[in-house]
Amino acid sequence: MRKVVSYFLLLIIAVGIAILWLLFSSGTAFSDNTKYFIIEEGKTDKTTVLRTLSARYIIKQPRFFSLLAAQLHVWDKLKPGKYEVKKGANLLQIARMLKNNHQAPINLVINKLRLNQDLAKLISKNFNSDSTTVMQFLNSPDSLKQYHVNADDALSMIIPDTYTFYWNTPLRKIFNKLYDANTSFWSKNNRIEKAAAINLSPLQTYTLASIVEEETNKDDDRAKIASVYLNRLNKNMPLQACPTIKFAMKDFSLTRIYDKYLSNPSPYNTYRKKGLPPGPICTPSPKTIDIVLNAPKTDYLFFVANSNFNGYHHFSSSFAEHSKYAKEYQKALDEYMIRKQEKEQEQAP
Repeated sequence: MRKVVSYFLLLIIAVGIAILWLLFSSGTAFSDNTKYFIIEEGKTDKTTVLRTLSARYIIKQPRFFSLLAAQLHVWDKLKPGKYEVKKGANLLQIARMLKNNHQAPINLVINKLRLNQDLAKLISKNFNSDSTTVMQFLNSPDSLKQYHVNADDALSMIIPDTYTFYWNTPLRKIFNKLYDANTSFWSKNNRIEKAAAINLSPLQTYTLASIVEEETNKDDDRAKIASVYLNRLNKNMPLQACPTIKFAMKDFSLTRIYDKYLSNPSPYNTYRKKGLPPGPICTPSPKTIDIVLNAPKTDYLFFVANSNFNGYHHFSSSFAEHSKYAKEYQKALDEYMIRKQEKEQEQAP
């Protein structure tokens, strides 16, 4: 009898050890440092979730995990979302994560965007909202009303930065956070006052900064280019900004603006339309916005790329001087294009 009791106790101990081992040893079945998985809306049932966890090699021992999750009432409290599992996590940690809805934070990294469609694609790539829904939001006056923007200037509420959300964050909350960040940006460093000093609103400043952003990557040149455009605005001259032609044509691969492009009737054609376009042509960096706000006082009215293609520009206050350097640049560009074509022909089979 004692032997039977001893064997039974040993069996209980062995089972207990096995259970503890299953609970607290590594419960992950992948070799990467981290794995993510998404539980979609309407797919929070036990069968679908276990299939996902098994198919993606998230967990070992799915049957034991199913029993553990049932004991912890995971299946009753499970919510849609994107979850993160680190290599070596035990099954108890994973079950508690799902039960407590500890989702993985997702960074929305916004750099340069040119179109509303670009923002829609970026959001749909990272979050639960599809691009069609985002575009409907961006094209809806009712949706945008509280942000004081419309479909043309909606991107003006975007200050390029990194924003953290969850996968199933509602679209409204995403835009609320973007708008709050924009408001915070303009409230600092006397930016609103500086915009008023150059006779621009924050929206107009943002739009001008978007043009300057597209003109060059050189910050010192950007300051001078901003001064040129401010001088043109003050003299009621057309901006004649080549980047706006690319935007009007929705062809950002253009490397040369021909006269035939200048007849485009788009309101973004600043060769035909005086003043600033209806909205920004990209999301400029905060640095470029500040460059515009702090643009130097100059008498420059014209600029053209240097003929040595060093990325800088020559600035002029007279059209005669500008024409001289523009001809030099055009000649250098023509010669470069000829050399490029000859090289391509030589390399052709």
